[in-house]
Amino acid sequence: MPATGAKPTGVEDEASAAQTVRQMFNAIAPRYDLLNHLLSANVDRLWWNRTARSFRPVLANPDAAVLDICCGTGDMTMALLRRRPRGARPILAADFARSMLSRGARKFDARKPGEPGAVALEADALHLPLRPASLDLVVTAFGFRNLANYEAGLREFHRVLRPGGQLGILDFSEPGGIVGKAYAIYFRRVLPAIGRLICGRDGPYSYLPASVERFPQPPEMLALMSTAGYNECAWQPYTFGIAGLYTGTRAAVA
Repeated sequence: MPATGAKPTGVEDEASAAQTVRQMFNAIAPRYDLLNHLLSANVDRLWWNRTARSFRPVLANPDAAVLDICCGTGDMTMALLRRRPRGARPILAADFARSMLSRGARKFDARKPGEPGAVALEADALHLPLRPASLDLVVTAFGFRNLANYEAGLREFHRVLRPGGQLGILDFSEPGGIVGKAYAIYFRRVLPAIGRLICGRDGPYSYLPASVERFPQPPEMLALMSTAGYNECAWQPYTFGIAGLYTGTRAAVA
């Protein structure tokens, strides 16, 4: 049966899944950046920057309304900001884990006067406090996989995008071949052990490989996007398919 959303161990319903994920990320927030960069050998920075480059035309428009949802500690937001012109409209950076968001807000506040900025917003990705058809771009990096309901998330992003607005979902995948076999050993055995050693908790970094294993494969994910009303749906693999960027566009009004 295809996965409908994140399901941490021991949860049975969407509300419990969302609460467990929120608690998990709040708990690891102090070590989150360190572990991300260490466990990915800093390749995650390349993925964020590559994703931001994919949306250069819309980011170059100073009036474009941009949302980084499930922004975590704000690294994807910072990559987007580097491609915004001076005086541009601030980016909305939203997450429902307050401890993660507060660390991102400190990064945004450290921007120099006159540089493009971001506004931190505590919000649930499935219930955004935003008007319909109010955004030109919605981006999420390594957060969509943690939503309690993938279809509901896609519908909510579609609701807040303007006709012609773009969606970008950067997330992990499971590569095939020899690379996939080697990565599976690292991802399922080595990564959880390092994460447990540094953050002192077993759950979050055991949850990570389990969540990737449950996440829809590219063909299924693209079908979900199409069903939710997106056009021009595509997937661009990064680093042998370890991660990848899903893109889609809300249909423009004829």
